[in-house]
Order: sequence, then structure tokens, then C-alpha cells
Amino acid sequence: MEKVIKDIIQKKGPMTFAGFMHLALYYPKWGYYTSNQDIIGREGDFFTSAHVNPVFGETLAEQLSQMADILGEPEFKIVEFGAGRGFLALDILNGLKKKHPRVFEGTRYYIVEVGPGLKQRQRELLEEEVDFRGKIKWLDNLKEIDKPICGCVLSNELVDAFPVHIVKQVGAELKEVYVDIKDNGFCEILDELSTPLLKEYFSRLNIKLQDGQRAEVNLAALDWLKEVAGSLDRGFLLTIDYGYEAPLLYHPVRHDGTIMCYYRHRASDNPYINVGRQDITAHVNFTALKIWGEDAGLITTGFTNQMHFLFNLGIIREAQGDGKKALAVQQLVSPEGMGGIFKVLVQHKGIKDPHLKGLVDHMS
Repeated sequence: MEKVIKDIIQKKGPMTFAGFMHLALYYPKWGYYTSNQDIIGREGDFFTSAHVNPVFGETLAEQLSQMADILGEPEFKIVEFGAGRGFLALDILNGLKKKHPRVFEGTRYYIVEVGPGLKQRQRELLEEEVDFRGKIKWLDNLKEIDKPICGCVLSNELVDAFPVHIVKQVGAELKEVYVDIKDNGFCEILDELSTPLLKEYFSRLNIKLQDGQRAEVNLAALDWLKEVAGSLDRGFLLTIDYGYEAPLLYHPVRHDGTIMCYYRHRASDNPYINVGRQDITAHVNFTALKIWGEDAGLITTGFTNQMHFLFNLGIIREAQGDGKKALAVQQLVSPEGMGGIFKVLVQHKGIKDPHLKGLVDHMS
């Protein structure tokens, strides 16, 4: 993967960090998410909430069931982007089957997955379940889905892995970070912005970086929002990820930005090592998702953290009398850990003022 990127730079010149990150993560066969390597779980590089215990997905099923009731259609489409090993899909469908059989009956589950290796692992897990056969369909992209969508589009730790541009404030000017080659290794250089959208982005958010401050801009997330909004007729977009609203994300305390890399459960801030073999992420700007979502026709239903969301959906009840589940719940709702770090944004379209259980008393 490293050789591929160096060859491109030698032929075409320095590339934006977004270009580098896109190749490192999504280049066919050798990119981090498109290769056949084990990337999630004990043998991989990181865990998600869905790996902690089935109680996470089963609790999300409570929210999805209420969404289905609000929509009131015989068919309820769930579209999951980037389903990892497939555990979240498995636990959601099991949760619906056990507690909401009528909703389960009308549910059609679509998984949008770019990685052939991940797709194969998802199939191995989910196609074993007799009750799920014919319910689940795999897609390479959203364009392949039967439209219009009436249901819920959901993602868990997806947006943080979209390629980001990196910018740096130099005096009164905003510059962009480009990746070049020096002494046969990667190096960074500053140059003019690759697109005026980067300057417009900060202007729209009313954010001014400090001199010398670096920050990430996730333009890919805005494109994704437009695509989802255009495909959604009536329903919800549920985004679970780590990040902040804009004033906190771009606060001077984060002077060097939020790029983090994960390799064999070790974290680093160096994206130029283990290229194609490590995850590269950046914290999500939830203010941007709200503002640009509204531009695309998505209304903000509510925003809270994972702790409040899961509490409101009755996760404590789910774990009663089960020691393993109780330990998992502690991990999922800990305010210093997953419960506080992960945020939940729900947006809706084609519905008037829905009140969701997971957002009770935490609407914003």
C-alpha cells in the first residue's frame, strides 16, 4: 500500500491528506478496510460497542421498534453502513425477533459494505440464522437499494473513518496539509487549499482557528449526508460515533487536531506508519452533521451521549440478573469511557416532530 501511494505521488505530485487517507483505508485489495485482514475484535486492531455484548444491539432494537411504530408502514427498512463483523445486525435482529415479532416480520435489513473480507465475515455470521434468510441484503453502495427508503439508516463508528482534509492556520491564512515524499518516507508540506469548501466550512461554523492550530475537515461526511437524505423518503438517520460539537472539537486545547491510528489495539497519532495495516480516524463534527443535514432536508431529532441514550432505552433493565451483561453495561455507559465519548445524533425526514425514547429529556 505504501508503494502504491509513493508511486502516485512521484507521478502526480503531493496529494491532500484526504487523498492519502482514502487510499490507505479504501484502495482495492490493499486498503485497510478492503483487504482480507482481521481488523475488528481481539485478533484485530480495535473493538466497537457491538463487540462488548449483544445487549448493545438488543437495546438499539428498542429504539428501532419505536421508529417502525411511528412510521406505521408494513415494511421497515434498516440500512446499516459499515457493519464490521456483523454483530450489531445480528443483535438488532435478535432483539426485534424476541421482543417485537410484528416489527421483525416487516423488517428488511440492508448492509452497505465496501470491504469484501468484511462482507464475507458478515455473511458467515448472519446467514447461519434460519429466521434471517431472505431478510438481509448486501450492497456495495446506497444506489443499489430499492427506493424509496422508509425506515432507519444507521451507522456505528462509520463517520470517523471517512477521509479528512487537514488544515493549519498560518497567521491570517488557512493552509492545507499535503503528503509528499522525502528520503523515501512520507512528509507533510503546507500549500494552498485544494477547494474553497474548506474555508467556507469554517465560515459557516463561525470558527476561527488559532495561529499554528491544525484541524480536520470531513467533507466526505457532508457528501454522505446528502446521499442518505436523497434516498430517505420517510424515516430516520441514526449516527453513533465519537466526536464533539464544533466549539469543543476546534477548541485550542486540540491544537494538533484529533487524528488517531489503531494497530493491534495500540493507539498512535502517526498515520504514515503501517500504511494499509492500521486504522486512521478523526473525531466527528456533530455540528456540521446537523447544519449540512438540515441543508439536505434532515431535521435534527435530538443529540445526546451513548450513556443517556442507552439508559433511556432501558439497558439497565436488560442486564438485570445477568452478571456478564451487567459488566458489559458498565463499559457501555461509563461516562469516562464509551458512555461519554460516544455521541448519538438522530435526524429525521418526512415525519412531524417524533419523540424518541432514547432522546427523552436530552433533546438539543
